[in-house]
Amino acid sequence: MDNTENTDSMETMDNRTRLLQCANELFYEKGYDAVGVQEIVARAGLTKPTLYYYFGSKKGLLEALVAERFERLRGMYRDLDTRSLRNDLRIEEALHWLADIFCGFFEQDRHFYMLMMALFYSARGNEAYQTIQPYIVEFYDMVVRIFDRAANQLGNMNGRQRQFAIGFVGTISSYFLLHYEHDPAEQENVDRQQISALVNQFMYGIFS
Repeated sequence: MDNTENTDSMETMDNRTRLLQCANELFYEKGYDAVGVQEIVARAGLTKPTLYYYFGSKKGLLEALVAERFERLRGMYRDLDTRSLRNDLRIEEALHWLADIFCGFFEQDRHFYMLMMALFYSARGNEAYQTIQPYIVEFYDMVVRIFDRAANQLGNMNGRQRQFAIGFVGTISSYFLLHYEHDPAEQENVDRQQISALVNQFMYGIFS
């Protein structure tokens, strides 16, 4: 490959990444439905044909954004998923590890985390909801698997793995939402000690 081809490839990657980043920001700031293609390309300093070339449509852009960002969470989760197959991994350790993964994912891209939550609570017929829904289900299923594999450690499980998973994710996500409101300038990192205390409190509830 010659230098011209290398330069063209870098420019192509830059344009695509720029569109994804601008879409992430605008969808977070204004909501998916309130943002048009023109506004996205204007912020990116590009043109509509460029966006259509890479993504085909605004929905295609959202689909690519969600797929790429969510792959980061999968990558962060894989080691825990593998270790949770071992019988010697205690549920306490697994949940603290899982909370740390969620913190890392949130701190990596707060805007996307908040956007993901917002889209899930949008109208069920909305294309944004339909795009995010499979990922949210996968998100919860990751947590359900942890409780499934710890069933022998929790005498009061009684088929409540999904209920426990919803409670756990809800506890951590509520903290993120409140933390974000407290620090809209995004200058503070998540307080890992508070997160640890929340996990301990949650475990006290499920063990009692």
